[in-house]
Amino acid sequence: MSQHEDSTLFERLKNGMEASIAYSRGELNLKTTTLPLPPAVAAPAKLIRLRKRLKMSQSVFAAALNVSTKLVQSWEQGLRKPDRGEARLIEILFKQPDLVVNLILFNWPDSVPLSKAKSGKSTSKKATAA
Repeated sequence: MSQHEDSTLFERLKNGMEASIAYSRGELNLKTTTLPLPPAVAAPAKLIRLRKRLKMSQSVFAAALNVSTKLVQSWEQGLRKPDRGEARLIEILFKQPDLVVNLILFNWPDSVPLSKAKSGKSTSKKATAA
């Protein structure tokens, strides 16, 4: 149990008032955190341009975002929009593509040939870090 759960309502109100007075006197500093705004949802044409700029197929782009290829196709056709988490990852891809591309290449599983992920066909060529 936390201290908060053990204290009575009166004790919690008293502690809050004491903290408020200490803050008013300058004896206590409160930390303020500004949260980022939710990312804007990229238009289908913008997503296609990003993917092509990164020289990724839809399946590799999907793997980079950890989503299905069908979902990427739906985004690009304008049938669906990325959810908040996906939109944040896309925003990172727009702003720092090298970070994501390097992460993917250095962590690509040895059992998945890069050419298979790009084309959907199996080959013996393995993905390696450049």
